[in-house]
Amino acid sequence: MDAAQVALTAQCLGPLTDQLMPYFLALRAETDAVLAKRLPLAGGKAYPYGRCEEITQDLYARLAQRLTKPADPVTQALHDFVAQGGVVRSIWGVLREQYFQNAIQFGALYVDVSNDTVFVTKPQIEILPIEQSGLVPVRDLAHFRQTAERYWHATVYANHLVPTLAPLLPIITVSAGKLRPGLQSACDYMIDLMRRDAFQQAEAWLRDGPAPPPELQLPDLPADLRPWTTDTRQEAVQACRRARAAGCQLDAEWRTARVLDYLRSIRA
Repeated sequence: MDAAQVALTAQCLGPLTDQLMPYFLALRAETDAVLAKRLPLAGGKAYPYGRCEEITQDLYARLAQRLTKPADPVTQALHDFVAQGGVVRSIWGVLREQYFQNAIQFGALYVDVSNDTVFVTKPQIEILPIEQSGLVPVRDLAHFRQTAERYWHATVYANHLVPTLAPLLPIITVSAGKLRPGLQSACDYMIDLMRRDAFQQAEAWLRDGPAPPPELQLPDLPADLRPWTTDTRQEAVQACRRARAAGCQLDAEWRTARVLDYLRSIRA
């Protein structure tokens, strides 16, 4: 943790220690009032189970709106913290080597505003020094697969069903009662992790990982995203090699186009 962020957090937010928990609980109540009515069951379980991403995104947006016009002492302190260079951002990773989790970083503080979305009996909010949180970045595809197997009870396959997206989304997971079969993982962190080594680890998994069984299909996949050949493993591997040769790991427009392709695939 950057020493300047530690010092700024202590200076701006330290005096608010007793006020931060009720502040975020109030924001969470606003979020719950909207999302609990709108979101369907996740894995057969009622809200807030499985909704850490949606809760964190909604609350973060509410906070951002408040910060534009501070109207209370806590919001003013958070506004001043940001104005002086304090880091406020949503973060994602593997929590205590058990499951994927979203949270918000405030300088040296970890604020989990969806702490009850795996075990619904836990407190809604958890606030800790970030180094004590147990949240770590996903190290590589193996780390992601292990967590998906542990958390989602997922069976993990190589993405031979949508070869053009395989360089960025090389994994397919099947998790009965948790998530519908689909490509993983279309979050900024994992997409950029695949780009970081020019799709080398994606290619290795696509080459060596288990192929999806014939009965596994992604319904209504747009025709231009379906495999063009019967050797779908090789087609996915070649997609990585072609993308690397073309320098696509550095091409923001190519990345955006593939994300839009992914969105087309799930909208279908």
